[in-house]
Amino acid sequence: MKSDAYRDTFDYIYDYGDAWWHHVTLLERTRFEGPLDSPWCLDGANACPPEDVGGIPGYEDFLEIMADPSHPEHENMTQWHGGPFDSAAFDLNEVNQRLMEIQL
Repeated sequence: MKSDAYRDTFDYIYDYGDAWWHHVTLLERTRFEGPLDSPWCLDGANACPPEDVGGIPGYEDFLEIMADPSHPEHENMTQWHGGPFDSAAFDLNEVNQRLMEIQL
């Protein structure tokens, strides 16, 4: 059942300086009965880029450097990031813990 109050897609920008544009597609809605104190994530995929990585071009460089241990900047970048980086990692529990910090 579709409602005029909802859109099927929307755009979201995170960090205007780095211009992280997200195109979000609503795949499914379900009725929710009960109080909700914060947003919840039901599913997801892949890791978020590190903060202040330099937008899309910086993230592309970051991924290239982190994937190549022989890259001259690999050690510095690993230290800057605080350890290895797995771009395919997604932890639903961690996401929801962070979302619980948002009060509706």
